[in-house]
Amino acid sequence: MDALSAPSALFQRIEASFLRQGMMQHLGARLLRVEPGLCEIALPYSERVTQQQGGFHGGAMGALADIAGGYAALTVAPPEAEVTTVEYKINFLAAFRDGELRATGRVAKAGKRIIVTTADVVHVDANGKESACALMQQTLVPVPKAY
Repeated sequence: MDALSAPSALFQRIEASFLRQGMMQHLGARLLRVEPGLCEIALPYSERVTQQQGGFHGGAMGALADIAGGYAALTVAPPEAEVTTVEYKINFLAAFRDGELRATGRVAKAGKRIIVTTADVVHVDANGKESACALMQQTLVPVPKAY
């Protein structure tokens, strides 16, 4: 790996926290992209993320959106902080199976006491076609890092 392809310090900071997420690790989620105010995470289809009819479970979609928005918020929080979700609202737009979900969290407003984010969740099929899956808005607060 050369200097141009090496992960940025910001990516490494977010990845260190992401790898501590037991649920995301259990579900097989991957951290794809980190930029100031943005985070993208992928979740592959598997038996761990399905509901009774074989599609992606809404809880898995919500968790993915929550984590993507949360890590977008963490990119603008102080380095000694973590963030925690106060609330989120999600709209499910369509159900899918197979392929993978990708959630992109973006900071809408970053303040000292609260950070508001949005997350778009899309389904990516085997041919690379993207389809809207869910939209989320979230409020988070910075908290002291406990590790």
